[in-house]
Amino acid sequence: MDTPLDRRATNARSVARRLAVQAIYRWQLNEGPWQDLLLEFADAEDMPKADFEYFRELIQGVCGSRPQLDIDLAQWTDRPAAQLDPVEHAVLLVSVFELGARPDVPFRVVLNEAVNLTRRFGATDGHKYVNAVLDRAARILRTHEH
Repeated sequence: MDTPLDRRATNARSVARRLAVQAIYRWQLNEGPWQDLLLEFADAEDMPKADFEYFRELIQGVCGSRPQLDIDLAQWTDRPAAQLDPVEHAVLLVSVFELGARPDVPFRVVLNEAVNLTRRFGATDGHKYVNAVLDRAARILRTHEH
């Protein structure tokens, strides 16, 4: 049964994901230490509503494993990472990290969140591309769920 506490925790993770995508988008434009992103986004308007530890895990994980994440993405995309739309790339980096590192989060949640973020911030049909890529990724990373 879904309790108000469960909904708050779920919403806090959604906010953390959104802020993480925004931070990774910014980081793609001007790379630096991941710790700088934590400081920069600590004062974000919605940070009090976010699960800060989850945000931190996503930022540290994506920044620390980006080369491998891009290698992984190459097997599921039709173009090199450098040619991906920056918003879609940020969403895919966060989502692929989450699929690999957080088996406690159902893959359907990861996909749904990614599609919603891409609809909100990405190109018109970018969500379709992100959904297709993450569906292929989930077939490999989450074989037990697919």
